[in-house]
Amino acid sequence: MSGHVLALSGGVGGAKLAAGLADVLEPGRLTVAVNTGDDFEHLGLTICPDIDSVLYTMAGLNDRQRGWGMTNESWHMMEQLRALGEEDWFNLGDRDLATHIARTWRLRAGGTLSEVTAHLARSLGIAQQIVPMSDDPVRTQVLTDNGWTDFQRWFVGEQCGPTVSDIRFSGTPGAAMSSGFSQALAREDLAAIVLCPSNPFLSVDPVLAVDGVRDTLMQRTVPCIAVSPLIGGRALKGPLSKLLSERDLQRGNLDIAAHYGALVDHIVIDRGDGDDAPALREAGHAVTLAETLMRSAADQERLARDVLAAVGVEF
Repeated sequence: MSGHVLALSGGVGGAKLAAGLADVLEPGRLTVAVNTGDDFEHLGLTICPDIDSVLYTMAGLNDRQRGWGMTNESWHMMEQLRALGEEDWFNLGDRDLATHIARTWRLRAGGTLSEVTAHLARSLGIAQQIVPMSDDPVRTQVLTDNGWTDFQRWFVGEQCGPTVSDIRFSGTPGAAMSSGFSQALAREDLAAIVLCPSNPFLSVDPVLAVDGVRDTLMQRTVPCIAVSPLIGGRALKGPLSKLLSERDLQRGNLDIAAHYGALVDHIVIDRGDGDDAPALREAGHAVTLAETLMRSAADQERLARDVLAAVGVEF
């Protein structure tokens, strides 16, 4: 089956699979809808961490060793900010800073986030469609003993330390799908929807909270396949393992599948977690075993091929 593929992505892990899909599919066959719940204003600039992770990874500019930001980065701006006594809890590299300046300038000139993202993608040589989940502001917030806190302040500023008892997405309901997102969902040639291996609570749930997304996915006529972000029962990066533990969720891939429920009918798990497959199938999910660790571009492409093959999409 040929056709269009819509991928829903968060940051690092999702960006890697999105890049793999871009390497496998012709440019006109892929749309990547990206979480914007992590976005925030910092030092007068509009920062879109997940969009930038997808842009940099699909352009081959991501720093694989550090796990975020751009390769061959320098930090002179941050050093000078510290010397001036300004906030330095969120690192912005010199090359990365150019992206934020360009985005902020264009947004203030009247561009939408979709328009600005498309411009940045073209400038970086990316032919595929990368679209924000919404042009309306949605902000992920977590509830800790200190009250409601914006995600980046908790994630970076507090290093995920405080226990999270609840998560909300300020701006929802009321945030509309971006035009690129809604158009991709409505395409007659849509062949599959891929939930990339991103944090279900913090990266995928904000996308699902946008008006109409969850209902549309529930009414879909094409397969929806999720790639588990867990390997050996744990997340490689980020706060997912901590969030699962705080919710007393200790069944690994079974908890990921249960969280998505009827939204997905197929799940890809790491080959080393094959013991989870029988219980997942008993719960009604088709299961594919694959090597889900993506250390290189070749790994990304291999996993993308496995995902597409699992739902019968030609490449």
